[in-house]
Amino acid sequence: MLAYIAADIVTAGNAYMKQRNIFWEYSEILIVAIVLALIIRAFLVQAYKIPSGSMLETLQIGDYLLVTRFNYDIKVPFSDISIINTGDPERGDIIVFRYPEDTSQNYIKRVVGLPGDTIEIREKQLFRNGKAVVEPYSQFTRPWSRITGIDNYNQVIVPENKLFVMGDNRDESADSRAWGFVPRENIQGKAWIIYWSWEGFSNIRWNRIGTFLYPDKSITEADLQPSTQSS
Repeated sequence: MLAYIAADIVTAGNAYMKQRNIFWEYSEILIVAIVLALIIRAFLVQAYKIPSGSMLETLQIGDYLLVTRFNYDIKVPFSDISIINTGDPERGDIIVFRYPEDTSQNYIKRVVGLPGDTIEIREKQLFRNGKAVVEPYSQFTRPWSRITGIDNYNQVIVPENKLFVMGDNRDESADSRAWGFVPRENIQGKAWIIYWSWEGFSNIRWNRIGTFLYPDKSITEADLQPSTQSS
């Protein structure tokens, strides 16, 4: 009788140890997965969804993006403190950044002015360093912008460690024309690729999936026209 009881105890003990080992194995897998996800989010890429139309037609409402975290700086995880500078923003880059007036919000816009650039807007036309910029990615849908005072913008020089940004949907975008410059430390990353896009289950935009968001350097850097001075 005692032998049977002892055997049952051993069997139960072995089953418990097996369950315990399985539990710890799955726990380890889960912990490693969480750590890797945090590392990827902090240093490599982060996913964002486009909720508004300020970047139309380049970015559609319902686009899902991957944004690279390492193009400009390696930062202390979950902070704006830079550890290593890895590059500088360029004209035409689409960036995600903390909104200067409420850093709990993330905005996405296009860089149109770098430190030292002179920016001016006349009748919706962007002038940079005295030259009219050709911007085929921008669109204008109204005789005047929804936001007062942004169709014309007096000359400003972009300060050190700041950026001038604008949405591609110029008449519907609250951007540097309305609230000023973006501090460099506010940058969260550079838009890289659209990995998903839909307006709901009935309208998946397959043609947008896999679209890279690199700027057209031939336009943003070279294709500039001489300025015509206003009277």
